[in-house]
Amino acid sequence: MKPLLVLCVLLAPLRAHEGRITPDVAEDARVSYEGSQLLKVTARTEGQKEALHKLQDMEGVDTWLRLAINSSTVDVLVKPETADKVKEFLGSSGLTFDVVIDNLQAAIDTENPTMSPEEMEELEGRKGHRMTWQSYHPLADIHGYLDYLAQTYPQFVTLQTIGTSVEGRPLKVLKISSNRPGSPAIWIDGGIHAREWISPASVTYIINELTENRDAHGEAVKNVDWYILPVLNPDGYEYSHRVDRLWRKNRHVNGKCAGTDLNRNFGYKWGGVGSSREPCQETFAGSHPFSEPESAAVSSFIQNQAGSLKVYLSFHSYGQYILHPWGYIRAVPRDHADLSRVGRNIATAMYQAGGASYTVGGAAAMLYPAAGASDDWAKGAARIKYTYTIELRDRGSFGFILPVQYILPTAREALAAVKTLASEIANVR
Repeated sequence: MKPLLVLCVLLAPLRAHEGRITPDVAEDARVSYEGSQLLKVTARTEGQKEALHKLQDMEGVDTWLRLAINSSTVDVLVKPETADKVKEFLGSSGLTFDVVIDNLQAAIDTENPTMSPEEMEELEGRKGHRMTWQSYHPLADIHGYLDYLAQTYPQFVTLQTIGTSVEGRPLKVLKISSNRPGSPAIWIDGGIHAREWISPASVTYIINELTENRDAHGEAVKNVDWYILPVLNPDGYEYSHRVDRLWRKNRHVNGKCAGTDLNRNFGYKWGGVGSSREPCQETFAGSHPFSEPESAAVSSFIQNQAGSLKVYLSFHSYGQYILHPWGYIRAVPRDHADLSRVGRNIATAMYQAGGASYTVGGAAAMLYPAAGASDDWAKGAARIKYTYTIELRDRGSFGFILPVQYILPTAREALAAVKTLASEIANVR
């Protein structure tokens, strides 16, 4: 019997979720998802699988995670006025569904409880920063924390701005130095997709452990240089906090629509399958490779570290995957045996740290092709050997709306991943 193909369909309200700027919504108006539903749909035949592909391409449908090769969970955002049409399509295709989340706005409202301003002020006065890893923090808190670390640990922590975003926000990279000339280096980034809040939360937790708890994690983490960019897409991240919780792209205005998918904008096999040339689409690749200041800044910085960087690691969500190139084609690099071996070691370490199971494989072969991604560029153009994208928790019960109680277990898994990579390359010269 063929494995079940599972599709999660999210029925959501009309608004600029595909990047469309509508004149009747003020820039500072918060988007509501009141009454949206999460449906789980099951396909049992190849014909029903084809129906799921058609559903993903229906007008008004926004796919969170496209139907994967191995029948993984897929989430699709659907406007409420298309809900009846979607359910009619499911019925006519023989697809059954269950309601997983009855009201998405209620899930958003309870996802991220925050402290009062008085509590935050007291915390900052006591600790010197506002980070807690018990909530998802806005960009100002994250950048304030990086500033605090650079001031507190100048003997091994430095902070630099490698560029600015479309709207002028700084791209802050923290370096944690081994203070040993010639040490191998690891690059880590998070937040390339705005709505994936668990990514910056996990990356800042990693930073915390590598600085304030440095002695607790063995010599390997001290024998490499770390370059860490917690929020690669600061404009989109702020927008997801302030206006639209489910915003994905950056905030570059492209005619009638806003946003470029930064993870389709890197200049290796740019513009191919899995990306779009249409500005209103979620996977819009930009007008040309590195058209966006965020991706261009990362490229320039990494190329300036040529030779020292042995690892490129990008944290995303969700699905619990450890993915290595290639993403633009269903093929693997010549050294895929090394990538798979280390990937399996990472998966084991993550499971031991937090209890979640992660699947290892080539990005296109495991999920779906996506050209112009940062990891393919890091491997194919920057020639960094150990290149991975890790899709963090969960597998679809919450998707992007992961409640705060999952931050610490997920972040501990992410820390286990980077420690495994540090051990792999710590003695490389």
